[in-house]
Amino acid sequence: MVSYFAGIFYLVRIFVYYKDTDEFAEEKKKILREQYTFMARRLWNIITVPAGVIMAVCGIVMIFLNTGLMKMPWFHLKLTFLIGLAVYHYWCWKKVLKLKELNGQTIETPNIKLRQANEIATFLLFLVVFTVILKSSVIEYWWQLIAGFFVLVFLIMMTVKLVNKKKKD
Repeated sequence: MVSYFAGIFYLVRIFVYYKDTDEFAEEKKKILREQYTFMARRLWNIITVPAGVIMAVCGIVMIFLNTGLMKMPWFHLKLTFLIGLAVYHYWCWKKVLKLKELNGQTIETPNIKLRQANEIATFLLFLVVFTVILKSSVIEYWWQLIAGFFVLVFLIMMTVKLVNKKKKD
């Protein structure tokens, strides 16, 4: 799990670095974009996908070894968050494929959106880990947890915007 999330965290950061080259001189931009594309593909193929496969296989084995988990409401919530992670994983995969197709051209996604997307994996990790740690309490105190989660998301997104605003000044 740690290797998978490390790969996902760094992968989206590479997309941000790639987009940051928009204002660079052509020669520097070309060199860096080739390197970032190479790094993204290697990270995806050598670390992220294999770690994700191992993580998924271990999760499926865990369910088969302890079928009682499927009767627990908190486990259903965890699986829902993991579906969200699968959607995010798919988005990352499409971006990795797009980088190769771009052949050094700019990414259409605005820089701020990439930076915000970089935080999605963090939110999903928090949701999964807190659901597992708190188990039944997640179901009992669901509205407080949702409110706290949205406050956390809001604070992180505003911090990203504030940091990027100061960076431009």
